[in-house]
Amino acid sequence: MTLPLLFLPGMMCDDRLFARQMAALSHHMPRCADLSRDDTVQDMAARVLADAPDRFALAGLSMGGIVAMEVVRQSPDRVARLALLDTNPLPEPPEVQAGRASQIARAQAGELAAMMRDTFIPRYLAAPDAGIERACLYMALDLGPEVFARQSIALRDRPDQCDTLRAYKGPALILTGAEDRLCPRDRHDLMHRCMPHATYRVIDGAGHLPTLEQPDTTTEALIQWLT
Repeated sequence: MTLPLLFLPGMMCDDRLFARQMAALSHHMPRCADLSRDDTVQDMAARVLADAPDRFALAGLSMGGIVAMEVVRQSPDRVARLALLDTNPLPEPPEVQAGRASQIARAQAGELAAMMRDTFIPRYLAAPDAGIERACLYMALDLGPEVFARQSIALRDRPDQCDTLRAYKGPALILTGAEDRLCPRDRHDLMHRCMPHATYRVIDGAGHLPTLEQPDTTTEALIQWLT
């Protein structure tokens, strides 16, 4: 039986983040989870597990990778394969935590679009791309300021997951864009030290969103991981 595939999106993203991969992997019955309703990583993961098949392959990007690690922590036997893309196993640094309140206030004051344009989206890509930038803005605006607040709080308060990765022995993929500025290379090196059995891929010509920036190369890596 083909293993079902579950994608977990990054902050202020939805299934559009994985559109090319979901189309190419349609025989795995891919679904993209909704991470918009909870304000802790633990509750997000519990909701994912409540809606997921008994056993499945799990791929998460950025915040989705953080939630994927918590899914593994809560129910490791259900995750048959794990792919972590452009993510971070560590708690949020205090200097980043300190900026969350002002970002939430801006979003709730009607400045979500402006903040996405001036603070977030410019850091996503290896090179400017108007189409991808527009897609990121539309995803964020469709989710809205209250989701921004909940996801910001969840990221601010996230736990360290290095021990979770050390304990996971299933087939694993660690993938990052070569020019990711949000989750830099050293975070992925750390994950690989925690899971030395994992395949480690660095995607040239991509920053934080290789599923959109280099979709074919990213899909190829996911196909190899699944087979």
